[in-house]
Amino acid sequence: MSASRASTGRPTRSYGSGARILSIGIASTGLLTFAYFSLTSHLLNAFQAKRIDLLWSVMFVTISVIYRPIEQLLSRTIAERRARGHVEHSMRVPIAIQGSFALIFLALALALHGELVKHVFDNYNGLYVVLVVGTLAYAASYFARGWLAGHQYFALYGGLVLMEAASRICFALAVVLGLAHGQLAVALGIAAAPFVSLLVVPWAFARHSAERHDAQERAHGAQEIEDVDAALAGPGAEGVQEAVAAEELSLQRGSNFAVVVSGIMVAEQILLNAAVLTVDATSTDRALAGVVFNVLLIARAPLQLFQAIQTSLLPHLTGLEATEGHDAFRRAIRLTVLAIAAFALAVSVGLLAVGPFVMSKVFGQIFPYNRFGLAIIGLGMGFHLVSGALNQAALARDHARAAAACWLVSALAFVVWMVIPVIHGQVWRTEVGYAGATALLAVLLTLLYRRDSSSRAVLP
Repeated sequence: MSASRASTGRPTRSYGSGARILSIGIASTGLLTFAYFSLTSHLLNAFQAKRIDLLWSVMFVTISVIYRPIEQLLSRTIAERRARGHVEHSMRVPIAIQGSFALIFLALALALHGELVKHVFDNYNGLYVVLVVGTLAYAASYFARGWLAGHQYFALYGGLVLMEAASRICFALAVVLGLAHGQLAVALGIAAAPFVSLLVVPWAFARHSAERHDAQERAHGAQEIEDVDAALAGPGAEGVQEAVAAEELSLQRGSNFAVVVSGIMVAEQILLNAAVLTVDATSTDRALAGVVFNVLLIARAPLQLFQAIQTSLLPHLTGLEATEGHDAFRRAIRLTVLAIAAFALAVSVGLLAVGPFVMSKVFGQIFPYNRFGLAIIGLGMGFHLVSGALNQAALARDHARAAAACWLVSALAFVVWMVIPVIHGQVWRTEVGYAGATALLAVLLTLLYRRDSSSRAVLP
């Protein structure tokens, strides 16, 4: 315990307060991301804008699958150890897994260079370079996010994602001002963003170092802490050492968690991007995939916003599970789901009222958006957000495998729906399919959550 246990005496920011602070940064990030693609659609022609959309889709499918699992792993592991009173956390295993994923991506990207340049980026090699450089840089950015979330440095986490979005849109603004021109100038913002976001890391290290120093000072100044250590350790200090060693993350356990969560990330990206890719592959209208991408931005922007809640929710739930028990855990989930439901209903009503007008003005495209389809996307976004909250509950309780099965079943159902022309219009098919798949996902994760909650409620 010693210095580690002493650190728990330091007041920590609550889940609600942390989520609010983080929401400010990520809400601004969502708006800036929306503005970036809006500017792109006005600055470039439809085919150039579609390439930027595809670049974004390919990159964020990749980084979500290979990097977000480590963010979740770090967040959960650090939060659990902090709840048990530890200050120091070994980073060797997460770094090894993250580095391995990055090297695997690089090897595949080099092997598929010709295919990507020719079939994805229409022979524009510069976009391929942006993809490779940006994806590798996000390895460090997502590692930093997990470390910040685990330590509950939510203001710095919000600053990281805000700087990322702000730096990205600066490249589009440079084209607006005539300082640069062309699709490559706009695309460079996607590669530069993760590098700029890392500017918050020195501040985070300085804060952590100060907290660690304060904890050590309190430990050295309080002899009774040593007495508690001795009582908990039993006969000899070996008990403490063995307990700490047992809590250290092993390579096998970390790898298993990362692989399973990668499956969840694959499924989530399928829900957000499969429609864009299938429409691009099958439609005779080359610009229609861009329209589908814009429609799904209705879901993407709030999903970015509610990453704030998800990011703060996982370490919060992990701490509750370790210290306060089932009732507090259940209250946190209930409040989160109610907030999401109210938000999704408001968004759907707004889209029903002014959705087509706003979409046409924001993206500058002449397309007959269906107000009912846009409202359905809003409802699907709500189901998606609820699923994200329930997913964090499953991860906090170490039920990643069961949660991954729910996600993969829903993603497979969405892909099947998109390739079978039950509905002729591909945009309308996307809107109905996304809402149906996310509703299925929310039901499956709710059943998992209730089953687990019931079993824990009867435990002594």
